[in-house]
Amino acid sequence: MLNKRKIINDPVYGFITIPGEIIFDLIEHRYFQRLRRIKQLGLTNLVYPGALHTRFHHAIGAMHLMGEVIEVLRFKGIEITEEEAEAATIAILLHDIGHGPFSHALENSIVNGINHEDLSELFMERLNEEFEGKLSLAIKVFQDKYKKKFLHQLVSSQLDVDRLDYLKRDSFYTGVSEGVVSSDRIIKMMHVQNNELVMEVKGIYSIEKFIVARRLMYWQVYLHKTVIGAENLLVNILKRAKDLAEKKIELFCTPALKEFLYNKHGKADFVNNKDLLDAFAELDDNDVMASIKVWAKHKDPVIARMCENIMNRHLFHIELQNQPFKENLIKELTAKVKQEYKLAQNDCSYFVFSGIVANDAYRTDKIRINILFKDGSLSDIAQASDQLNIDVLSRTVKKHFLCYPKELEIAS
Repeated sequence: MLNKRKIINDPVYGFITIPGEIIFDLIEHRYFQRLRRIKQLGLTNLVYPGALHTRFHHAIGAMHLMGEVIEVLRFKGIEITEEEAEAATIAILLHDIGHGPFSHALENSIVNGINHEDLSELFMERLNEEFEGKLSLAIKVFQDKYKKKFLHQLVSSQLDVDRLDYLKRDSFYTGVSEGVVSSDRIIKMMHVQNNELVMEVKGIYSIEKFIVARRLMYWQVYLHKTVIGAENLLVNILKRAKDLAEKKIELFCTPALKEFLYNKHGKADFVNNKDLLDAFAELDDNDVMASIKVWAKHKDPVIARMCENIMNRHLFHIELQNQPFKENLIKELTAKVKQEYKLAQNDCSYFVFSGIVANDAYRTDKIRINILFKDGSLSDIAQASDQLNIDVLSRTVKKHFLCYPKELEIAS
């Protein structure tokens, strides 16, 4: 018989053991193997060249951490059956299986009105059919419909193994040391009280560091201004491609990309058409980049210029500030790009555009991180912490950005 107790040598955690046969079979499935071809951080490698790790890496790491947490909670007397442990492990393994090309960068560019969480759920339902109902409990955990709420919180909350892995992993691959968190210490301090995941008071400083690390990683990596500019350029390329497709203008596409470029598919389409999910499962970063390489020589000057910019890292200049940018500045830049590039007025918005980004390190309106004191009482980390900045970090920070070609050289 095939040995399914394989080990994976992970650069972050060392040797990871695949915990069971069904986990092995899910990892081997074509839906999951596709995650090898989707970068975890989109176009962040244009800023941090080492950020080439994939959703596959992250899912395996999160699976490993889930096993560590379950072992700790069992040691503390929390009852978790083998079936529940397997379900939680499957839920975290598959939590990102619905991501499209370049992860979050193209979240709303390929499909309409359906996010990667919805698609992950559809993939899990399909896999449940193939595996004859063996994923039913995992789906309940993923959907937060299982009685043991803490299992879902380990998959999705403000202190889940998803975040523990991606902070540590993204820090490792980008080289941004501010994102390093002590996942071992945090996991050792986890407990369950009133069916909720909590942190023992001894781990409060590790949680403070975790929240601060998350804030810093957002500004230094996920919302780095050059990354924002690059990913918005990629979004504009897909937007232009869809505009051309609507006009029946021929574009080179892989079959998988063509299905979603020349058709508007929403959630109802995925629910009603089972073949559509398989079509999406064929789509990854390679489809988009192969097309962009060809589009760089397309007769349409707008898409050709944008694709050449991505291919050769000729990225937009981007400015960030706390207040909206003045309309006069945007009009001046638009007039300049219209003249320089000889564009129609409507096409200028591909090269001059503004928007808003937000950084939520910790939100008190979500499932909170509760600290468990020795007397059994609970307190939200924002109140329990003696660090003033945790309360400050619970406030959403929004910044306005403005992108335009570097050669315009107009000071704001």
